[in-house]
Amino acid sequence: MSRLHPVVSGYTYCPDRRSDESRRKVLKSELDFVKQFFVRQFGRDSASEATMMLKDLLKQEIPLMDVCRQIARNMDYSSRLQLLQLLFNVSLADGTVHQSEQEIINRISVNIGISSADFTSIRNMFIPETDSSYKILEIEPSATDDKVKKAYRRMAMKYHPDKVSHLGEDFRKTADEKFRKVNEAYERIRKERNMA
Repeated sequence: MSRLHPVVSGYTYCPDRRSDESRRKVLKSELDFVKQFFVRQFGRDSASEATMMLKDLLKQEIPLMDVCRQIARNMDYSSRLQLLQLLFNVSLADGTVHQSEQEIINRISVNIGISSADFTSIRNMFIPETDSSYKILEIEPSATDDKVKKAYRRMAMKYHPDKVSHLGEDFRKTADEKFRKVNEAYERIRKERNMA
């Protein structure tokens, strides 16, 4: 839990994300999302303590990249993928993932050791592009049907909810969402190509 607070607070603190007025307005919706996450993940009592800690952290300048390097050393890859997905959810709390937020999340992703293919896959779940289904499966639209099937199996194994069940129910639900989006992407491609 303590590793999550600095990243979320460092992310929400980043002064270059938006104008001061916009940051103040959006920050409340982002904090509300984080508070709800804390309640679901840790229970009401621990969430209150975590929220107080987060408020204190938000008053400080957080060396975000230092925290990212600690996370890269101390969290397994599946957990870091879930953290990245959480950051996109926080960013989306106001209904839009702003360009400056994408840039910061990308910097965080690089510094916690997430591959560019995984970053693109997760980003496309929140910011769909024309070929999002292919990007979610980390393949090109020109991939053969066989490669599509192999990519689907690889992604289904990579994002299976059992891989993060040790992190708690909320992370499992996030993994379920990612797993569902991988399945939906595969189904869209199958229908588009009339694959058996």
